[in-house]
Amino acid sequence: MTSRRRAATATTALTCGVALLAGAASTGAAAAAASDGGEGDLANKSAQQISDDALHQLVAAKSLRLRTQTSADPTKIDLTLDRAGNCTGAISKGELGSVELVKRGSQVWMKPDAAFWKSQLPGKEGDDAAAKFKDTFLHGTTKDAFLRGLSAACDLKAFQKSAVAPGEPPSGAPSRSPTVTLVKGRPTTHEGTRVLPVIKKAEGAVQTLYVAIDGKHYPLKLTAEVDHQTGTILLSNYDTPVSAKTPAPGETADISALEERLRGSQSGSGAGNT
Repeated sequence: MTSRRRAATATTALTCGVALLAGAASTGAAAAAASDGGEGDLANKSAQQISDDALHQLVAAKSLRLRTQTSADPTKIDLTLDRAGNCTGAISKGELGSVELVKRGSQVWMKPDAAFWKSQLPGKEGDDAAAKFKDTFLHGTTKDAFLRGLSAACDLKAFQKSAVAPGEPPSGAPSRSPTVTLVKGRPTTHEGTRVLPVIKKAEGAVQTLYVAIDGKHYPLKLTAEVDHQTGTILLSNYDTPVSAKTPAPGETADISALEERLRGSQSGSGAGNT
């Protein structure tokens, strides 16, 4: 795999992680119940009703903050994104480096760290690029294939669609699946918010969805474990607008700077193998 393709797999790995969590499962050992031990107005709802309501809230969101990681891949993301495809945040690929990402309309800015440059370009080339473009955003549009692939993670509509498994009813409608049994766990807290776990176990997999007890019943956390692989999705900042701030021109360079260096590296590698 070329360095260009390897860098672009961050978004692909993220998508796979979402699919794993939304369709598979996790350990959900509920912590101690909240001090009042109450489930609020969720007390009179079944686990299935709570899950359906949480899914409806997710699908209806105009924007949110998404954080995700899995043990199957080093990719981690932390993005605030909306249904218009705008986003800001970061995507990390472990030892291969990370990039800060800003997308506004068709305009995309990415700021790679030193590890990114060194993983994409061999030896001194990577060191030189890391020094030259330190604290610099590379700018282009979604017409650029590299930026289009990287910024695909900014698509909230696609994420919401991925959360609805094939054959599921539209948001807000009762679930038609009679084969999956959900149970309620004990109330606990997540990042200071009271939540109620909804647990699903099937074919050796366990999935736990943590739903806000107070106010709107947003899904705030999904943990999953299947075949000794684990993953977590955190959701927050529902309907908080994505920042409209974009990097100043003096902080940017054209995306062609990255592409030219990648092409030069690949040409040099090819020449060395002839």
